[in-house]
Amino acid sequence: MKKKSLALMMSLLLVTSAFVSGCGGGKSVDEPDKGSTEPPAVSNEPFEMTIRHTQVGDAKKFRLALLQDVVKKTEEAIPGLKLNLDAVDSEVNRKEKLRGEMASGKPPEIFDVFGSPDAGVYAKEGLMLDITPIIEELGIKDKFTTLDPFILDGKVYGLPIGGSIEGIFYNKEYFDQKGLAVPKTLSELENIAESIKADGKIPFAQSSKEAWIPLMTTNNLWAYYAGPEITYGFKTGETKWTDPKVVEGVKKHQEWVEKGYYKKGELGFEYADMRNQIISGEAIMMMDGSWANSVFRDPKQAGDMVGKIGFFNLPPVNEGDPVVVMQDANNGYGFSASVQEDPRKMAAVKEFIKNMWTDEMQIRGLKEDGVLPAMKMEVSTLNSTSDEMIMQDIFKAVSEIDKSFPAFDALVQASVNTALSLGIQQVIGGESDAQKMLEDVQAAQEAANATEE
Repeated sequence: MKKKSLALMMSLLLVTSAFVSGCGGGKSVDEPDKGSTEPPAVSNEPFEMTIRHTQVGDAKKFRLALLQDVVKKTEEAIPGLKLNLDAVDSEVNRKEKLRGEMASGKPPEIFDVFGSPDAGVYAKEGLMLDITPIIEELGIKDKFTTLDPFILDGKVYGLPIGGSIEGIFYNKEYFDQKGLAVPKTLSELENIAESIKADGKIPFAQSSKEAWIPLMTTNNLWAYYAGPEITYGFKTGETKWTDPKVVEGVKKHQEWVEKGYYKKGELGFEYADMRNQIISGEAIMMMDGSWANSVFRDPKQAGDMVGKIGFFNLPPVNEGDPVVVMQDANNGYGFSASVQEDPRKMAAVKEFIKNMWTDEMQIRGLKEDGVLPAMKMEVSTLNSTSDEMIMQDIFKAVSEIDKSFPAFDALVQASVNTALSLGIQQVIGGESDAQKMLEDVQAAQEAANATEE
């Protein structure tokens, strides 16, 4: 349906609804007077829509609660609406489930989607709803810190649910007991790791069954050694994965594996396992996204470690160098283009957006789940949301960032992401090294680039 036609229909529907609600007559709302030029009112018959989300597991229970509250508000506002929640693991949704549904042209009406590059790919195929008119009408288009990952040709095809940075969580109590200070350089971080290892502890908690987890470390390391700008050039061919500085960054991760900074068997560990390593005291530090703070603030998950976990940015190679950090607003929700065929579904999408992206929900996301806001907030507002030290550490880490960059998988094709995921697991398992791995990734990159020419 064309936008003008849709806008006209929505306007007429609102007028009709107002007219019907103001009348107490005995005519059915679905049966206009004969000869009336007004369209029939929208039926109040039950209808269903599906929301695909990735709030799976205990660590995401707060995010699920937020979503459930939004669902309740949306259902109450739209007569007859039933929103069905479909929970799928994040990686499965992104790399398998949603791709298959998009290929068949039948995605859920509302779905968790990675902004760049996924939303752009699906939008280019006409599979995602252009929500620009909706967010303009609601007056929130300019309230986001960034919408870049969800924009194609000037149109908005999704909204970020929150922001995050990647850094190192650490056992503050242990650091204090051992007289350790937050490191200012990578070499200082390595000295701390050696000290922890000598003490019979694991320097870094790590789970590598899902490759995106160790790749947080790898991505931040090559961004320091080669500069964060280099990743932008892989897709255009301007830069190469085999650049010596990229190799140096990946080699540093390989070196940490070989030095025993991680627990043996990490390729078999699930995401929750590494959090348990630091909660149990088995490991002292852990590279993860800032969102993980919700686990360490929850007594049911962290036990007596609540209040004893801190956070700092991965330090630069040399003291005084810019602090370079992955800062993200790439996870969010998109909407199927098919909802344009049903005015009631369009109204439901608008109501969902209206309820989900508010200052109240952003603050709740920060306070209850530790997700940094995707919408613009005053620093004083952020500081007032929590007096917990871990949150103050994260706010401080954000303020110290000199240069931020998006995660690599927001900048390269899916096939390259797959090659890199396989490669880092082979490096961790001792089946490959940094140089060979990156040669394979570069080959995948060139093949992917060639298909887009």
